[in-house]
Amino acid sequence: MKEIILQKFAEVFGDTEGVDTYFAPGRVNLIGEHTDYNGGHVFPCALTIGTYAAARKRNDKKLRFYSMNFEQLGVIESSIENIKPEKEADWTNYPKGMIWAFMEKGYEIPCGMDLLLNGNIPNGSGLSSSASVEVLTGYILREFFGLKQVTNTDLALIGQFSENKFNGVNCGIMDQFAIAMGKKDNAIFLDTADLSFEYAPIKLEGAKMVISCSNKKRGLGDSKYNERRSECETALAELQKVVDIKGLGDLTEEAFEEHKSAIRDDVRIRRARHAVYENQRTIKAVEALKNNDVTLFGKLMNDSHVSLRDDYEVTGIELDTLVEEAWKVDGVIGSRMTGAGFGGCTVSIVKDEAIDNFIAKVGPAYEQKIGYAADFYVVEVGDGPKNL
Repeated sequence: MKEIILQKFAEVFGDTEGVDTYFAPGRVNLIGEHTDYNGGHVFPCALTIGTYAAARKRNDKKLRFYSMNFEQLGVIESSIENIKPEKEADWTNYPKGMIWAFMEKGYEIPCGMDLLLNGNIPNGSGLSSSASVEVLTGYILREFFGLKQVTNTDLALIGQFSENKFNGVNCGIMDQFAIAMGKKDNAIFLDTADLSFEYAPIKLEGAKMVISCSNKKRGLGDSKYNERRSECETALAELQKVVDIKGLGDLTEEAFEEHKSAIRDDVRIRRARHAVYENQRTIKAVEALKNNDVTLFGKLMNDSHVSLRDDYEVTGIELDTLVEEAWKVDGVIGSRMTGAGFGGCTVSIVKDEAIDNFIAKVGPAYEQKIGYAADFYVVEVGDGPKNL
């Protein structure tokens, strides 16, 4: 990939003098969905697929961006002066947002750059291509301008800040954190309330993770994501009148059942129930992995999907079809939607000997019902951002 992006960089920008190459992963969340903005736990891991970059500093204020994934857009130009989100800037609003966020946080960005990206994360799949680009851009800024004081945790926080404030998506911290802090063969058990975390080895003896991409595109900013977040915030405010909590993640299932009547709306009760129960499922799932109980881990994944379908209502026919077809295949330990929902991907844990059969069964069943094909990726757990 390094040779490919350097060759393209020379084609687009004239030569490769002074160019360095970088990589940041995508991520998949194994369990703990829509808990990260509710003060709960998440359990994501970085992947070996992600976003590759070739970049060099300029001696002026100009920004020139090119993506091999959107070649039809050509070079999109901008400047570090008066940086603001623009519809016509398209995907470049993510790297621009990071540059803006670094400057907002008081870091000096004295000059522009030429940046070429090539990602092998399916676009719009829910495997965090946007967060991958954000963390990657932040990593490049740190390298370019000697910002050694910026830790990988800072990269995650600045990425979230840029997505919230520049791109207008009210996302939690999970995506950027999983990418910035990724560690090979480990998932990250993260408490989003205080950013305390531990690495938990992913030992799937005789099984692998299979990502099924629905190929239904979804845009986070214009989806119901912000609506779900608002429903949870209202439910939390209602609960706080009767119980001393900072977030829905502070409640056990029992405490929620005891106090849920404080929530004045049935829909909000279901939204809050998902946030509470999903958080507890995540805690139990990590414990199950520590005990090498992959069967229990799979059951909790299945329960997670049901809750996301029925209580949180973020799945849709595409994701439900992928999961329900997966559940029918022998050798599938667990399957659920992953990411924000409304399209994107599912993650399944499948026994090695069943992977070919899984794809052979789920693929045609999905295409017959939905009318277009899904894509399948057998993935491994990788490291965070790095120089190539």
